[in-house]
Amino acid sequence: MKANQIKPLFLAAIAVVLFATALPLSADVAAGKAAFDKTCKSCHGADGKGNAAIAKMMKAELRPLGSKEVQAKTDAELSKDITEGTGKMKGIKSLAASDVKSVIEFVRTLKN
Repeated sequence: MKANQIKPLFLAAIAVVLFATALPLSADVAAGKAAFDKTCKSCHGADGKGNAAIAKMMKAELRPLGSKEVQAKTDAELSKDITEGTGKMKGIKSLAASDVKSVIEFVRTLKN
């Protein structure tokens, strides 16, 4: 392959990567966002960074869901936090297991 042929192929590969990262959310992530918006957003905020007024009222620290600490948790740990609660957060027992899994998929997209 000649040097003048490599540049267009490289640019095409970059375009494919950029296009792929701009695709809409997967079905699981979209379902997770919907469940998050319904059950989690009021405390954790739409962006997962926490609702300062709720944190102040509860006298609690709401860790950003995109933080390294939260993102380092396993799916099983996040599932337990969601369903059983953690700290001052009460568990959300009304979520089906499939919804919990979808919420976790959504939370994984919030990485800082």
